[in-house]
Formats: sequence, structure tokens, C-alpha cells
Amino acid sequence: MFLLLPFDSLVVNLLGISITVLFTLLLVFIIVPAIFGVSFGIRKVYMKTLLKIFQWATLRIERGAKEKNHPLYKPYVNGIIAKEPTSLEEEIKEIRRSGSGKALDTPEFELSDIFYFCRKGIETIMDDEVTKRFSAEELESWNLLSRTNYNFQYISLRLTVLWGLGVLIRYCFLLPLRIALAFTGISLLVTGTTVVGYLPNGRCKEFLSKHVHLMCYRICVRALTAIITYHDRENRPRNGGICVANHTSPIDVIILASDGYYAMVGQIHGGLMGVIQRAMVKACPHVWFERSEVKDRHLVAKRLTEHVQDKSKLPILIFPEGTCINNTSVMMFKKGSFEIGATVYPVAIKYDPQFGDAFWNSSKYGMVTYLLRMMTSWAIVCSVWYLPPMTRQPKEDAVQFANRVKSAIARQGGLVDLLWDGGLKREKVKDTFKEEQQKLYSKMIVGNHEDRSRS
Repeated sequence: MFLLLPFDSLVVNLLGISITVLFTLLLVFIIVPAIFGVSFGIRKVYMKTLLKIFQWATLRIERGAKEKNHPLYKPYVNGIIAKEPTSLEEEIKEIRRSGSGKALDTPEFELSDIFYFCRKGIETIMDDEVTKRFSAEELESWNLLSRTNYNFQYISLRLTVLWGLGVLIRYCFLLPLRIALAFTGISLLVTGTTVVGYLPNGRCKEFLSKHVHLMCYRICVRALTAIITYHDRENRPRNGGICVANHTSPIDVIILASDGYYAMVGQIHGGLMGVIQRAMVKACPHVWFERSEVKDRHLVAKRLTEHVQDKSKLPILIFPEGTCINNTSVMMFKKGSFEIGATVYPVAIKYDPQFGDAFWNSSKYGMVTYLLRMMTSWAIVCSVWYLPPMTRQPKEDAVQFANRVKSAIARQGGLVDLLWDGGLKREKVKDTFKEEQQKLYSKMIVGNHEDRSRS
């Protein structure tokens, strides 16, 4: 037993030295640069190295799949049906013209009319532009993550060894490192905001609050190995305004908050999230709602209006889609934040899924599982565009204003602009959508009948 003591002491000393060296490296190369907002360029070199490895792996797997006649990628339907922007009346007239000798303005129902609705239904099933926005799209190239290639087959020993090496690096090196950084960032956020919260209101408290938030968010960004490119920073949101952005992931918050100061809006939670919220609100006037208050639109609008009318308060950060979309499109913006009358600062966020898919499919993965997937990805790469501020025009209602802002974000981010509600992720199509088509068809027949009666 006594012979083992020196060995045990040696192991403890080596472990202590290793932890000290690791913490020193984290402090010098990650935490301190994050505090001051500087970078040594290590992440960009890391990204370029990964790109070269991905290119080689993709070429190798494509060649091997071709030799063995294996399907390489999961079929992904995307715009396979050519559609022309024509109205219901025009299309039905075209069907009548080709299949019937009757006058085109006949007010009676014709059996051939049902072919229009049958065709539209089949087109929607084959090329559904809504539900495919709620699932991650498969990449055209392989990034050594089995989750991005559902039909992966054994190709070669070298490729399999490279994939296994990637698993070891991601789970045995990157994951512990990122967990340590995330723990550091969250701990500093809770501790720092709590301490700042005890200071008297004034410029000093406001200054410290801003920089504590900024410092901690930057550390959390490093925990994801996020490589972010910000464009047009002169258009960053200012006090008394509302920042609206397309929503792909919960990490959208730290992506934006690591480059600016924002007041958050959301529902009060329990557990760790509740601890963070209570600490943050002590240092900065964030807008938190009780569960019973969230559905009270008038109360929410009142709280938001009071916030933006105080020009000393930080701009509010809102994601009007209300749910996460897979970063290929922008879906309907809820009109609530556009009814307030404040200046809106649109922001477009576009992720590069080649290094890691940031989309959170909340109907498939819980938060813990999602964060694990994020921390075991190679990196999170994205671009952020700050668009010029926009205000509501005369005779423009909240819905029109929201659609104009949404179109600007979609255009800048290279995203598809959709009118559908993101709530369709969990809900059925509302009857009003079906009734709208019925009204159009009824109006066509009744309208023609009235025209013939007058003549």
C-alpha cells in the first residue's frame, strides 16, 4: 500500500498540472480575447482546414458511391414542379377551354373544374413548401457528420478512419472544452449581473451592465466555435427601437447579443433558465412575462410600448416568426411588435450548414439534445446583416408593415419569402385558408352569373 503512495501523488500532481495548463490556455487564448472582443485568427485557420478536409472527403465518398452504385444523398424535394403565377379563374378557364365546347363564362358548375383542385392538391403533396421548412435539409457535400448523410455507406478504410478520428476530436476534445466555456460564460453572467444589480441606477451601472452582458455572450459564442461575419454595422439597433430578425435557433440571441446591447423579451421560466433571467433583470430592464400574461396581447403591447418610449432603454430583440425555421426561408411575422409604432431595425441571419446545422427542430429534439448536437458540431458559421431602420408608412397597417420588413430580411439573407404561419409546425391548417379558396371559386361563378343577368 505504501509503495503506491508516490505513484498516487505523481498522478495527482500531473492531473493538477494538466488542469492548470488547460485553464491557462482557455484564459489566455479564449476568455481574455472574448472579453476585449479580439481574435487571434485561430478559428478562421480552423475553418479553412476543415473546408479542405470536407472537399477531399466529399470527392472520395462520391467516387466510392458511384463505383458501388449506392444512393449518396437522401432525396430532397425542392421546387420540382414548375408553377406560374396565375389566378384561380384563369386556370379554370384554361381547363374549360381545353376540355369543353361551352362558353368560358358559363356560370354553372362544370365537372372539369374539379381537376383544378385535384391538381393543386397533388402539387402541394409533391412539393410542399411549408412542412419542409421545419426539418433540416441535407447537405450537397459531406462534413464528416453522419447526421448530415442519412444514406451513408461504407466506402473505404481511410474515409472511415477519418470519420472515427473526427468523432474522437469532437466528443473527447471539443465537447469538454465547449462545456467548460459555456459553464464559464453562464457563471460569469449570473454572478456579474447579480453584483451589478446592487449598484444604484446611473451611468456606471448602465455601463457595467452592458459590458458584462457583452463579455459573457462573447464567451458563450466561443463555446460554439462560432465564426460570425457582421455586415453594415452602422445600422445596428439603437435605444428606443425594436430589433427584429429571422429565427433559426435559440443561439440567435447570443449571435446578435455578442455584437450589441439588447433588452430581451420572453416568458419567465423555472430551473437554470429562471436563475439566469432573475439575475439579468437586476442589471438591465429586460421584459419578462408570467405564463398567464403571455396570451394577453394588450398587456404585452403595453409593456413593450412603455419600454420603447423610454429612449434611455436598450432596443428590444424580437423574433416575430414565433418559431424556429430551417434557415431556408422566412415565414409570416406576427403583427404584435409592428403595432407599437417604434422604429424597427431589421436583421438578417444566414447560417452556413456545412460546418454544423444550427436549426432547432423543437418537435424532434429537446433543448439538452439540441445543445449537445451544437457542441459536437465542427463549428457554427453565419453571416449577419444589419438593414437600414424602417418605420411604418402612412395608411400602412401593421400586417403590411410586417410583410415589408420580412421581405427586406428575406431578400438580404437570400431566403425564400413565405406568407405561411410558422405555427403550422404544430397546428393544422386553419379553416380560413380552405374557406378562402371556396370564396374565390364561388365569387367566380356568382360574379359571372350576375354579369349575365345585368346584360
